[in-house]
Amino acid sequence: MFYLSKIFWLLVQPLSLAFFFALVGSLLAFAGYRRLSGLSGALGALLLFVTLYTTTGNVLLQALEERVPRPAQEPQSVSCMVVLGGAVENDVMSTRGGIELNAAADRYTETLRLALAHPQAKILISGGDGSFSGRYEGEAGASDRFFSVLGVSSDRLIKENTSRNTFENTLNTRELLAQQGLSDCLLITSAFHMPRSLALFNKAGLSVTPWPVDYRTQGNVTLGLDLTQPSLNAQNMSTAVREWLGLLGYYAAGRIDWPF
Repeated sequence: MFYLSKIFWLLVQPLSLAFFFALVGSLLAFAGYRRLSGLSGALGALLLFVTLYTTTGNVLLQALEERVPRPAQEPQSVSCMVVLGGAVENDVMSTRGGIELNAAADRYTETLRLALAHPQAKILISGGDGSFSGRYEGEAGASDRFFSVLGVSSDRLIKENTSRNTFENTLNTRELLAQQGLSDCLLITSAFHMPRSLALFNKAGLSVTPWPVDYRTQGNVTLGLDLTQPSLNAQNMSTAVREWLGLLGYYAAGRIDWPF
């Protein structure tokens, strides 16, 4: 199922679909089907325009980010934090070493802030190697270096380094929390990823306090044209479509109780 989901996403992400329509249009043109060729090309161009030059992706992403708000007050006490992986560049670190964070770095920086404010709290880092090859170190391995060099003792870390997706994050985290006797943790992940993560944790019977981070939108985006940042629009569209498809797919598979 893991590899099928990877292949499915490779094929259905917006830019891949736009390429597919363009390719089909070219083949139909060579075969002499002019009208079908024009229709396929037009669909590809429309999808590319919506992805690059409108705020559609930002609106879809914003809808996810607004679903689970962060608590208004800082927590008075924290016994444990669960941090979902996705914040490091495993492929870069495999050749260059060090610690390379990506756009989801807030998952780590906010955890670090809370860890320093609550020195008694345990930190469970959940994330292995989610690549096709499976040859990278994994997120939880890199986390030890990140947190220890910034003053968080290694004995506070619980490392779950085998999960490849959010569903496996949840199952493996449940097992480790039971082994450690921990409960009522903060759940820290990107705001757009929080609805799916929280639904999975609820389905697994884990009581957590959502602590969303890594917001990608301003919170007041409306649908319209945006000619200023096509590459960012494409990235946000891809992230939003992937997350919405993940919600629907997990609901269809019975892994969560609510997609909306």
